[in-house]
Amino acid sequence: MAALIDRFTKAKRVVIKIGSALLVDSETGQIRRDWLTALSEDISKMRARGQEVLIVSSGSIAMGRHVLGLPNGPLKLEASQAAAAAGQIQLAHAYQEILALQNLQVAQILLTPSDTEERRRYLNARSTVATLLGLGAIPVVNENDTVATSEIRYGDNDRLAARVAQMISADCLVLLSDIDGLYDRDPKANEDATLIPEVTELSDEVMAMAGTSRTDVGSGGMITKLKAAQIAMAAGCTMFIASGTIAHPMSAIEKGANSTCFVAHDTPRKARKKWIAASLTSQGRIFVDGGAEKALNSGKSLLPAGVTKVDGRFDRGDLVTVMNTEGTELGRGLIAYSSEDAARICGHKSGEITEILGYSGRDEMIHRDELALN
Repeated sequence: MAALIDRFTKAKRVVIKIGSALLVDSETGQIRRDWLTALSEDISKMRARGQEVLIVSSGSIAMGRHVLGLPNGPLKLEASQAAAAAGQIQLAHAYQEILALQNLQVAQILLTPSDTEERRRYLNARSTVATLLGLGAIPVVNENDTVATSEIRYGDNDRLAARVAQMISADCLVLLSDIDGLYDRDPKANEDATLIPEVTELSDEVMAMAGTSRTDVGSGGMITKLKAAQIAMAAGCTMFIASGTIAHPMSAIEKGANSTCFVAHDTPRKARKKWIAASLTSQGRIFVDGGAEKALNSGKSLLPAGVTKVDGRFDRGDLVTVMNTEGTELGRGLIAYSSEDAARICGHKSGEITEILGYSGRDEMIHRDELALN
């Protein structure tokens, strides 16, 4: 048990997913302030021990429908989007006000599926979140329901949270739910159902435990949580399913309360490098000098000064092959510049990039976290 708890307490970057049923009172459409205040106290403790925290939150539609006087029950797409537009303001203000009591600064980020799947949008979102976390802020992410359509919506924030965790290379994802973990059978229908405290492989047997029916009151159910676990574990991110129906849910995990831990076998960095090395097609080549080759082998990033030639046509965020002066492949990485801009700054110091290109780009041609060496 202690080893599983360490997966949470020692994680550097943690994503917390909060569903509407936990956050918003269904009768009044108001934020459950006492619950969010208790959670903010937990987050403050996490930040104090050096952990970075990001929240993936539902609740905008649940709040907005009350603001606009919309009826209970399913809403048409346009009514849901209107409710989301009205509710987002209320939701953001609630987070800002309540987390400020713990001297925590928040920033709102709205995402659609394409923001985590299209390469350039993905890189921009990843960079923005990393900057916010580096500045000590708590990003609060929600699906952009005001513009997403029924055909492209995630449909549940469990998978959104997993995609965000993957995008920012989080170590740990916590799905707060009205159920305290994965059981071998539906505990609401079977009194003798047994909690599964640890899952190391998402076998067919484990997936079958979710059944075909919903097991909680959110928009997903246990099956969406297991799909989220597949995404997270593949990205090197350990995931917890834990109860959010209690006050101080994060402290409860730390104290050993019931939960299910889905254990990732790689670190996010290793998982990302494996993905870079094996999952993408190279769009071009970058040739580097001996000094740059030595720096790369010692774990450094690739700077423009060490690049001697650019070959091929590619855009920012594309995969390129890194070659040495003898034409030997050194590895692969995600390039921070288009082929045109890379050719203009190759051989130059990073401090000259702004003058050459007319804008301030990244100091690195390829960051070490985006590089997989052979």
